[in-house]
Amino acid sequence: MKKNDTLKIIVIVIIALFAIGTLYASFKTIKSGEVGLKVRFGKIVNSKLNEGLNLKVPFIEKIVSVNIKVQKSELQVEGSTKDMQTVNTTVAVNYRVDSEKADNLYREVGNEYEEVILEPAIKEAIKTAIAQYNSEEIIVKRSEVSASCLDKISEKTGKYGIIIEDVNLTDFSFSEEYTNAIERKQVAEQELEKARLESEKRLVEANAAKEANDLLNKTLTSEVLTQNFIEKWDGHLPETYAGGDIRSIFNIN
Repeated sequence: MKKNDTLKIIVIVIIALFAIGTLYASFKTIKSGEVGLKVRFGKIVNSKLNEGLNLKVPFIEKIVSVNIKVQKSELQVEGSTKDMQTVNTTVAVNYRVDSEKADNLYREVGNEYEEVILEPAIKEAIKTAIAQYNSEEIIVKRSEVSASCLDKISEKTGKYGIIIEDVNLTDFSFSEEYTNAIERKQVAEQELEKARLESEKRLVEANAAKEANDLLNKTLTSEVLTQNFIEKWDGHLPETYAGGDIRSIFNIN
């Protein structure tokens, strides 16, 4: 093969590869649950790209995909309660991007909105909400605290087009000293309740015994006692008797 022919083949291969690369760079697939933004020289020129294959000018335009499905962000947050107890909690936030505001979100923040907007808003909202409750209330009123957090996070993220669907607070943990104090208090309350139940039991038994004695006293008249004595007497008199008249035993005149 001549040198010129070899050079032609190389040029043709390069042109073919460039053509294939250009063709490949001319399309972008938008998946289900995403919205596409066409960007030209850093400026959004189209924010209504549909799912499927979309055409763009290669090397000049790019298509950015923004996830609009419900997503989950999970963080560890530390805060201080109203009674100045340190509490750590795991917070799980379900959120989604409003498809109508996806272009604004990308324009102002970019695709790093979770780190830039969402996570700081979550941490601030959790700390603010926790500070409004005492340590014991945090556990008892968990759903109320979660609802308060949802409102506060939404206030921070709503203007960017991030919609908060749900907030869950789990795994509350306090300092070791406070946890031990709570355990001691619970043990004391259990012992107190046990003592109360025992006291009530003894009171019920005492009342029952008193009622039985009262009833017995009402039914055991002198006639009944005499009759019981006669029925059980075997007919033998005692060998010694220090009393006066033996007949008085039987109430005989």
